[in-house]
Amino acid sequence: MSPQILNTAKPTPTPPPSSSPRHHASPPSPKLSRRAAAAAIAIAAAPALLSVSPASSKAEEAVDAAAAAAPGPCVAELPVTAKAFLDVSIGGEPAGRITVGLFGDAAPAGASRFLSLVTGVGYRRKEFVKIVPGYVQHAGVVSYPAVPAATDRLAAEADALLARCGGVVHGAAGAVSIVVRDPSLPPPKPKLVARGGKLEVEEEQVGVAPNGTEFVITTKEAPELDASAVLVGRVLDGMDVVEKIAAVPTVKDNAGSPYFRVAKLIGDKRAVVAERGFNRPYTKILVTNCGVLN
Repeated sequence: MSPQILNTAKPTPTPPPSSSPRHHASPPSPKLSRRAAAAAIAIAAAPALLSVSPASSKAEEAVDAAAAAAPGPCVAELPVTAKAFLDVSIGGEPAGRITVGLFGDAAPAGASRFLSLVTGVGYRRKEFVKIVPGYVQHAGVVSYPAVPAATDRLAAEADALLARCGGVVHGAAGAVSIVVRDPSLPPPKPKLVARGGKLEVEEEQVGVAPNGTEFVITTKEAPELDASAVLVGRVLDGMDVVEKIAAVPTVKDNAGSPYFRVAKLIGDKRAVVAERGFNRPYTKILVTNCGVLN
């Protein structure tokens, strides 16, 4: 009989169940070549670059419609001294008329500027170029000269209205305002120049400041406009036309994409051009006619 071999090793105790899951080290990912890495980044970024902003849900549309019927308390209380109209087309098809009541007493400089641009050829045949969740923006008149004295007066008027309304002007849908500041515009940069055999320090403005002709119409609360626009009036009729404009699909804002940020950081001109197109409607939205109503 062969001797029996006994297992003298101690049995391994079973560990008690732990409440927290164990984290196992993942195997190292294979290294990619530069060309493969660039292709992977491009593929990951392509859907974001080419996607269209989704249309608002029915619930959001209902909320927006309710907000349109009840403008902010300050805007609703300001007296209307004149009325203007904007006839709008979307994709070449008439979309309707927007009637704007102007606040000539509360915002004399802003209301006067708006009237001067609807009575001539200012806003006629010009486009809406920006659609974001809180408002739609018209391009204004690019060729209009930027007069610092006029824009400074409009900015001072914006501050006065902000104080009068308790720090909230664009608190609901239907507010019509002229853009007078660009909060994203960087401060002027000091620049050393030679003039007359002497070195002088000048301030060079980076970017283009608003010329006081672009206007916005709020589709809901848009507090970011309080720092950049002067209230000139409110929509009296045609808020449904504003909602049609807001529903037009736009180029998605992709500024948060790592691919875009790297491209802008290294000075890629394509990124700068792409940024100008963010939130721009795919369909042409035009002011076909405008003027003053008696």
